[in-house]
Amino acid sequence: MYAMKFDGQPPQLDEIERLRAALAERQRQIDAVHRISQALCTKTRLGDLLRETLQVSLDTVGANAGSIYRYYPEKQKLVFDYVIGEAAPLLTGREIDPNTGIVGEVFQTGVPRIVDEVEKDQKHDRNVDRQTGYVTRNMVTVPLKAAAGEPIGVMQVLNKAHGLFSKQDLEVLSILGQQAATAIESHRLHEEARLAEVVKRMGDISHDIKNMITPVLTCAQTLEALFQEMYSELDALVQRRGGRNDEVLAEVTQAVSFLRSFYPEAIEMLCDGANDVQERVREIADCVKGIVAEPKFDLVDANVVIERALKPLALVAERHGVNLQHARGPVSPTLIDQKQLYNAIYNLVNNAIPETPAGGSVTVRAYDGPPGAFPEGGYVMIEVTDTGRGMPEDVRARLFTENAVSTKPGGTGLGTRIVKNVVDAHQGQIRVTSELGKGTTFFIKLPLRAPSG
Repeated sequence: MYAMKFDGQPPQLDEIERLRAALAERQRQIDAVHRISQALCTKTRLGDLLRETLQVSLDTVGANAGSIYRYYPEKQKLVFDYVIGEAAPLLTGREIDPNTGIVGEVFQTGVPRIVDEVEKDQKHDRNVDRQTGYVTRNMVTVPLKAAAGEPIGVMQVLNKAHGLFSKQDLEVLSILGQQAATAIESHRLHEEARLAEVVKRMGDISHDIKNMITPVLTCAQTLEALFQEMYSELDALVQRRGGRNDEVLAEVTQAVSFLRSFYPEAIEMLCDGANDVQERVREIADCVKGIVAEPKFDLVDANVVIERALKPLALVAERHGVNLQHARGPVSPTLIDQKQLYNAIYNLVNNAIPETPAGGSVTVRAYDGPPGAFPEGGYVMIEVTDTGRGMPEDVRARLFTENAVSTKPGGTGLGTRIVKNVVDAHQGQIRVTSELGKGTTFFIKLPLRAPSG
């Protein structure tokens, strides 16, 4: 007869139940791996695959929140790329130092961790809980590694619904995390191959553009010479007439007076524009060859660069019925790469003009910040403000990321990323405020710097 436990169940039956539960858990884990394997074959977008991986991970181990952090070497930051849970709106896109907290420890060491009581772990970064209001009780954190073994991110799941995370949970999350890492690495390799083809094509296009711009520049210079010759002949004709009252000659002189005052500026803009295009084409060609020019900093008043950038856009604004203004005020000279800052301001204003209804305005102004250490003080601020349509919050939040989008037909979102690269090259900061129906303001903060030595 079976020896009975206090609850009346034979020990052999108790062991059978335990084995059944373990088998069911293992089957759930196998099913999870199978789901992600299928997703790897069927989903083409990395974002969809990583969200699926994170959701399957939470479902499999019974957690109620989680994140996938990706490491961005150019920023030297871990970024909350995908977040599931009540804090997702606050955390998605946030950057953290790769040495911070348990996430940073797992990223640096490559060793996964289970933490049963988070509040007792000194490594836990409590700032996230304080800022989001989310209470983390327990967690599992696993590294994401490339095929060669270098760390590329971290996956973390939080707050198991029943009990504590087990070693089996850690095992399956490590497997799922590695599949996420495989997806990231495959995406990177695919992008590198695609980029190589794009770069080759850019080289061909750059050569064609250069050839097409050359006759534009030649024609502009020829027109300038013809205009000068025509007005010289007109002046000579007036002089030969000796100031006699000649109504026809007076009417002709009056009819071409505006063109006489305008053509030098128009020709200058054509030549400057053609030269700028050729210069950018040379930059593209250099990039194709693997040559990247270092920024060339000069001690410059930012207003000088702003004025140059707005000059060719004045006619564009006029065609749209938009008032383009340069609210020029005194600013302290600082080290600026004039070509890069020109591109940044040009991009922002050129984007703002078509988004501003007729009768509205686009205003650029520069001013000094208060004395002190950057970024609280010691800076030049450049503001680009429009009275346009504004932008949705989801568009604004992604402006300076790889996921930036354009609200304009045919737009790529590249403009704002170019601006961000320029600001980064100046070791500055950029932010944007926007309200639908009222307009948008970009704030570029450049540190006051003087030449060394």
